[in-house]
Amino acid sequence: MLAESATHQTMMIEGDLLHTVTADNISDKRKRFGKLLVWGTALFGLSLALWQFAFETGRVANGFDNWRPVLYAYMLWATALCAAQVIVNGEKGKRTLFVLPAALFVISLVVFPLLFALYISFTDWNLASPNGPQPNGLANVREMWNDEFYWNALKNMVFYVLAVSVEYIIAFGLALLLNSQIRARKFFRVVFLLPLMLSPVAVSWMIGKSMLEVRFGPISRLLREIGIEPSFFGSAEVARFMIMAMDAWTFIPFMMIMLLAGLQALPQEVIEASKVDGATGWQSFKEVIFPLMLPVSVTAIVIRIIFKLKLADIIINVTSGGPGGATDSVTSFIFREYRDRSNVGYGTLLAIVYLILIIIFVTVLLKVVSRWMERPA
Repeated sequence: MLAESATHQTMMIEGDLLHTVTADNISDKRKRFGKLLVWGTALFGLSLALWQFAFETGRVANGFDNWRPVLYAYMLWATALCAAQVIVNGEKGKRTLFVLPAALFVISLVVFPLLFALYISFTDWNLASPNGPQPNGLANVREMWNDEFYWNALKNMVFYVLAVSVEYIIAFGLALLLNSQIRARKFFRVVFLLPLMLSPVAVSWMIGKSMLEVRFGPISRLLREIGIEPSFFGSAEVARFMIMAMDAWTFIPFMMIMLLAGLQALPQEVIEASKVDGATGWQSFKEVIFPLMLPVSVTAIVIRIIFKLKLADIIINVTSGGPGGATDSVTSFIFREYRDRSNVGYGTLLAIVYLILIIIFVTVLLKVVSRWMERPA
């Protein structure tokens, strides 16, 4: 019995060791070699990148035809970093290899395009010019500062983002309607979700370029028959409203389905208890349903704002930013800088500035919402 017990304990200890990574006896010389390997390849890649940058800007006479050697140097550093994890940390370093290569690959897909975008944003690069990108210092920044159309597009984005509040009210109302016991409830759920199944490009052509077309559109012809001269995109205010309406028609079902899912997940006992206490429908909604729906509501609104900040396709297809830039969003304006004017350097600078503004806005928005949600009732 004693021998069997000892054998059993030995097997348990061995089994536990399968799930335990013991500390390796790694010498200081081996650790120094691993660190030297990483830092050496990093300095080599950085030196190569600085040399190529100096060649591109005309500070040195010799260099490479493209940035491909810098990419190879990055791959060399990434390989050295992975190998150093095992050299320095032993068995624990092998665990890192399950994640590190994927992380380095993602970093290469983000860092290199971002650095290249930062570089060309301070160049004069017109695709119609055979000279390629030519550094022009802060000329693009000064042009952006004096560009009334860009600032007008930013102002339009304020109106477009504020329209999300109206979309939320409509979506909440539809969600409450579809959550109630009405006839053909499943049918109406499918019907209200149909706009979400269409792409914004299809919506812009189907409604903006067909139904609302001034000369031959059916709605325009109907209004003309009753004595009203249609002008859906002739004035700035009406055109901006029509863009917001088409975009809302496309994405209100997205908010509606999120709010409907939240309503169906509410504890029915609390709602029934409020009715037993004599609360009216409005009181039950104000004091029970709406507070419980706040997390879902905030999530739906934040996601919708993020989608709204990318608004471009409907504007590009229907108005191309007109009349006079009245309907332009920042994204559509940047797109036309690339497509119509072939101004890659200036368009890239506008895109980077807009990205920074989005990051600041979303960060502040999430922080404000978080503090508002954590406030005492």
